[in-house]
Amino acid sequence: MERARPTTIADVAQHAGVSQASVSRVLNGKASVDPRIVEVVTASIAALGYTPSTAARSLVSGRNNTVAMIVPDLENPLFQGILKGLSRAAALDGYRVLVADTAEIVADEEVIAIEARHRTDAIVLCAPRMPEKKLRDVLSRVAPAVVVNRPIDETGTPVVGVDYVRGIRDLVEHLAGLGHTRLVYLAGPAPSASNRERERGLAEILAARPDLTITTIATGSALDDGYRATAEVIDAVRGEVGATAVLAFNDLVALGLMRGLSEHGVSVPGEVSVAGFDDVPLASFSSPPLTSMSVPRSEIGEQVWQRLRALIAGAAVDHAVLYSPRLEARESTGPVDRA
Repeated sequence: MERARPTTIADVAQHAGVSQASVSRVLNGKASVDPRIVEVVTASIAALGYTPSTAARSLVSGRNNTVAMIVPDLENPLFQGILKGLSRAAALDGYRVLVADTAEIVADEEVIAIEARHRTDAIVLCAPRMPEKKLRDVLSRVAPAVVVNRPIDETGTPVVGVDYVRGIRDLVEHLAGLGHTRLVYLAGPAPSASNRERERGLAEILAARPDLTITTIATGSALDDGYRATAEVIDAVRGEVGATAVLAFNDLVALGLMRGLSEHGVSVPGEVSVAGFDDVPLASFSSPPLTSMSVPRSEIGEQVWQRLRALIAGAAVDHAVLYSPRLEARESTGPVDRA
């Protein structure tokens, strides 16, 4: 049996007794169209069950009501939370969000960003890992764009992020207040700008607190990275370093470490306190519940959309938004065992 032909603008025009141009103007919401024409065209659209072609409308308007978000690791709950806030806010304005995961492969970021921009009205670069010079070049080619969790000056690109310098300092102060003066920092990915910001915060507090020592162990950003660091952390705790607390790059690293410590019979926080960063949903459900610095993930996503929407409309957005993390002290950190 021959399949029914889809209804076209020409069919609607013939049914309504108007020109195809008139139907097109009605579909695009032109204010200059005679209300009587709008009425008959609308009635014909309903009678024929006509659905406008998204592709055709995007050719006319130059937009497809879609934006893209590029992330280095979609398994990270921080990025998932930001995506959720962005998607919900964009949906209220009739936009949808496409997602691309670069899997921490820095060399792929440029190509993925440019390809995504060709298919969307704007993009979000979330915690991009590429070098500064490359990032500036990419931003000049993909505008409009918003950058998340990566300082970038003098590009005209809005930035929404977290004050990691202040956050890591507050976390160290929390541990120092519990009597911990010998700490271990499980560092994140080397290309990560937010890791560099954390390390800058650690350097600042070490300069202000000569009674503290912080030993850095290179790890990463995933659960497995924290788990693999278990042996080095145990050596730092039970060896010459004598560390009594660990700060992890993020909650995933902290949770992976706590699993490893448990398997090796190391008590948390009895023998060593452990703290993370981001306060992902799993943090409060771990055993013991994880102390972390809370980041407003959904709110960041909403703020990103506010800036994207303004840029798409041709408005200027020239100031950064930086959120201060909030300490969530839980059972994974406790006083130093003086005995």
